[in-house]
Amino acid sequence: MNLQPRIERIESRQVIGMKVHMNLANHKTQELWRGFMPRRRDIEHVKGNELVSISVYDHGLDFRQFTPLTFFDKWAAVEVTTVGKVPDGMETYTIPGGLYAVFLYKGLLQNFRETFDFIFKVWLPASAYTLDMQRPHFEIMGEKYSNTSPDSEEDIWIPVLEK
Repeated sequence: MNLQPRIERIESRQVIGMKVHMNLANHKTQELWRGFMPRRRDIEHVKGNELVSISVYDHGLDFRQFTPLTFFDKWAAVEVTTVGKVPDGMETYTIPGGLYAVFLYKGLLQNFRETFDFIFKVWLPASAYTLDMQRPHFEIMGEKYSNTSPDSEEDIWIPVLEK
């Protein structure tokens, strides 16, 4: 595997969506998206057609010690141009601006772990960057995303700082 990211500096982004507190041992991502998808049309001022999946980890988490029992907040959301009325059962969240390494992931969800292992165990240690523990990780799923297709594509955004 030889994924090379593009490095992007972004401004903060507002999203509206739903979240759950979970860990990988008690994975609730499918339930979260099943609850969110029918209601996403209730959100006003949506920017584009992309879906945003956000993982908010505790500040200071050492990813070398991340286990299936490590808790984090998982979001199912859409980006908005402005926050209007927030539908019942949803919340707003601001993705902080800054520098991100953006990896294009192609494939099925069950192979996602291999990509994450590559990013954190191979690419990041050899790169000119360190992980920014103060910002969330997120994925943007656009037109080419399909959770059942081996041709599915999504962008993985990893917050980084220059070494």
